[in-house]
Amino acid sequence: MKVRRHIVFLAVLLFCMGGIAQPRLRTPKHWIGVHGGVSASSVNFSPRVEGTSNIVKACVLGGNGGFVFRYAGHKYCALQMELNYVHRGWAEHIDTIGNYSRSLHYIEIPMLMHLNFGSTKCRWFLNAGPQIGYCVKDDGNSGTLINGANQTEYTPIKNRFDWGILAGTGVYFITPKAGIYQLEVRFDYSFGGVFGTNLTDHFNTASPMDLSINLGWMMPVHQKSKLKIKN
Repeated sequence: MKVRRHIVFLAVLLFCMGGIAQPRLRTPKHWIGVHGGVSASSVNFSPRVEGTSNIVKACVLGGNGGFVFRYAGHKYCALQMELNYVHRGWAEHIDTIGNYSRSLHYIEIPMLMHLNFGSTKCRWFLNAGPQIGYCVKDDGNSGTLINGANQTEYTPIKNRFDWGILAGTGVYFITPKAGIYQLEVRFDYSFGGVFGTNLTDHFNTASPMDLSINLGWMMPVHQKSKLKIKN
C-alpha cells in the first residue's frame, strides 16, 4: 500500500511540474465561484468485514458543494483551491443485522493543479492534486466492529482527519458577461482510514472514496489598475 501511495503522489507531482512549465501570462487572472453536485461513495475495506455477504459494499448517494478560488499565472494552467462540504459513507449487508448503511459528513480543502485546452468559448480541463479534510458528523444507528465470528457492535469512526488525492475532468463554457459555466466528473480517494489500519487492527485498508458529477459557475475578479500621479 505504501508503494502505491508513493507512485500516486509521484504522478501528481509530475502533473503539477508539467503545468508550471507552461507559458506565463503578463497579467495573472483570478476567479471565484461555487460548485456542487451529487456523489456516489463507498469505503474500500480490506479484508472485508466478517459476516457480510459476498456483495459486501454498495454505494451511498449524497451531495457535495463549496467555494472555488482559481489563480491563473500561466496560459494553460492555474492553481485552484476549494472549501467543500462532502457527504460520504458506505452500505453493506451483514448476516447478523441485515442491511446497514453509514453516513459521514466532511469539510474538505482540495489544492489542485488546473490544466485547460481549447478555444476561447469552450475548453476541456483537468484537475488533480491532494486534499485534506475533517469529519464533522458521523451518522449511524448501528455499526460494525468485528472481534470474532458473528459479533457486531456500534463503534464511531476512529480517524476523523482525512487526506488523499482528487482528480477530475470536464468542460467549461466561457461567456463574455456571465462568467464560466462548467461540468466536471471527479474521483476522490482517501489514504486515511476511517478505522485503524495498524498491524494490530482488523483492517489493512479502510479508505473512503467517491465519484461525483458537479456543476459550477465562476466569475473573474478584476484588479484595479494603479493610478499614476503626475507631479
